[in-house]
Amino acid sequence: MRAPLTVLISIFALAVLGLTVVPGIEVDGEARRMSFFHAFYFISYTATTIGFGEVPVEFSEAQRMWVTVCIYLSVIGWAYAIGSLFALMQDSAFQDALRTERFAREVRQLGEPFYLVCGYGESGRLVTRALDHLGIRVVAIERDPVKAAELDLHGLRADVPCLVGDAAKPQLVRLAGLEKPECQGVMALTNSDETNLAIAIAARLLAPAVPALCRTGSVEIEANMASFGTRHIINPFEKFGEYLALALHAPSAYHLLEWLTGIDGTEVRRHRDPPRGTWVLCGYGNFGRLLTGALESEQITVVLIDRDAPPDGARHRWVQGDGTCAPALRQAGIDKACGIVACTGSDVDNLSICVTARELNPDLFIVIRQNHFSNNALFEAFESDARVVPSRIIAHECLAILITPLLVPFLDEVKAAREDWAASLLERLTGRFGWHVPHVWSVRVDAREAPALSALVRLPKSDVTIDALLRDHAQRDRPLDCDVLYVHRDDGSRLLLPGPDYAIRAGDELLLVGDRLARSHLALTLENPNTLDYVLTGRDLPGGWIWQQLARRAG
Repeated sequence: MRAPLTVLISIFALAVLGLTVVPGIEVDGEARRMSFFHAFYFISYTATTIGFGEVPVEFSEAQRMWVTVCIYLSVIGWAYAIGSLFALMQDSAFQDALRTERFAREVRQLGEPFYLVCGYGESGRLVTRALDHLGIRVVAIERDPVKAAELDLHGLRADVPCLVGDAAKPQLVRLAGLEKPECQGVMALTNSDETNLAIAIAARLLAPAVPALCRTGSVEIEANMASFGTRHIINPFEKFGEYLALALHAPSAYHLLEWLTGIDGTEVRRHRDPPRGTWVLCGYGNFGRLLTGALESEQITVVLIDRDAPPDGARHRWVQGDGTCAPALRQAGIDKACGIVACTGSDVDNLSICVTARELNPDLFIVIRQNHFSNNALFEAFESDARVVPSRIIAHECLAILITPLLVPFLDEVKAAREDWAASLLERLTGRFGWHVPHVWSVRVDAREAPALSALVRLPKSDVTIDALLRDHAQRDRPLDCDVLYVHRDDGSRLLLPGPDYAIRAGDELLLVGDRLARSHLALTLENPNTLDYVLTGRDLPGGWIWQQLARRAG
């Protein structure tokens, strides 16, 4: 806008100067000239509104001629300036600057805890929806303007400030509030491992106290992230490899893990356990290599089908092809195999592989990779034994770490436990809560999350057991529909599946499983001293100070 302003100022200056120089009408034989003040005043209302009035006296012919020239010049100048203004308002760079400033203002005004989500793809969308459902604020950075615009279409409860840009640039993550004290964590969930690595580095250097959760599909990038202290690295392919290996040697532990980490309220159907024998794997990329390693760790024979020979081909039998046609599958021995994994980067190819393989061997255990959530209807219609959806694996891991951090060490204990122990626990929990995914949450016994209980257990000789605490606040003889799975004590020690007689201590962090109603009832018990006293002793104390005084006098 410098050029239009310069043109307007020049026209005004020239017009004013001309009016002071051009001679006016003659008075007593002498031509009168206009002063700078009157010239500026006249041009101000003439050039802006095309209003006209000859002041302070009637103009001479020369002055009228000059005013005519000034009127046309001012019209041209204003047309040029207004046209330039409209062009500037439509300029993409200018609009980006306005959006960036609006985003920065929204982040500055955000005074409640929030999480920074970098990448609003399928994983970012699932995480954002889950956090929004829990009443937790989110700030997003997304490179694709189309994906960023989808935020307004998803009907979220709270506004999500979203910046369109490359999250690999440190200035953008700083603008998004990485260094604000309200930032509770940053999630690098873009489709680019290099971008996620840059976000991890920025978080480590700019805000080392903020936990970072980073997605990657590369073992090399994962090692790089770990080298500078990234706290949580999520490789969905490696995670599923661990799950499949767990399902092979401890099926009940796998079903328990699947039940506890699913989407709250959905039903988990117990499918058949993966068999032992020869497996055919189609697509030897990053996922294929990790899955092959997981199968080999369980002494499973793997036959590879890929267009290119694997670099470690001497270790595996290799069949050239893509697996979408029957000849390659027959050559790999699909009729004698017990399982097949379709893990290419194409959803269409993966479905084609599995449909063909099932026709050749209906008893196959089928593991299929789903790359895009938009194809969900096709994969649900196929009904495979196990479906690998990287975006869901990433979202579940992020939510488990952020919302219920105690769930991660508990699941580690489950993975390391004996199969009979896991089977017994799974039967007990599903027998009580059913196969619908339960609500899992954690509570810390401190003044912030459990003020009433924290104050009570700090008193001498005031033991509170789990059995006594998990009671209905309206009818104490009825237990709450929840259970304690894990306790992390303030001294760092841990207790798996504490018994009903466990005495809760101040500073304990409890991992609970149950339903949402039980959580809300327990929250009231933990916060209200009178409710807690009723749950523990059965005494129904008056709530207000006046009623308490009257109760004491009556007693």
